[in-house]
Amino acid sequence: MVCKLKKSLYGLKQSPRQWYKRFDSFIRGKRFTRSHYDLFVYYNKLPGGEYIYLLLYVNDMLIASKSRFAIDKLEKDLSTEFKMKDLGEVKKVLGMEIERDCKHSKVSLT
Repeated sequence: MVCKLKKSLYGLKQSPRQWYKRFDSFIRGKRFTRSHYDLFVYYNKLPGGEYIYLLLYVNDMLIASKSRFAIDKLEKDLSTEFKMKDLGEVKKVLGMEIERDCKHSKVSLT
């Protein structure tokens, strides 16, 4: 007997691929472009000439932009499609610590 799944189940070999295909289709539908250098980095040029970046690592996302409005809009769009939590400002990602000095407009990575 053979069963044909209509939806990918958590824990199956193809599940991560199916999730990525769904995410990629959704984010490209929001007019984001996938980077040629890293397939898990997406960006979109905003009307004012600034950019918004989305970095995806497994099921973690880092969103960066000068426009807080654009970040909030993207988070809202993502939360309508995917179950997610906002963990606030990033302090650590991929083993790197991130320090922000808003007063001097500096970002430091260690």
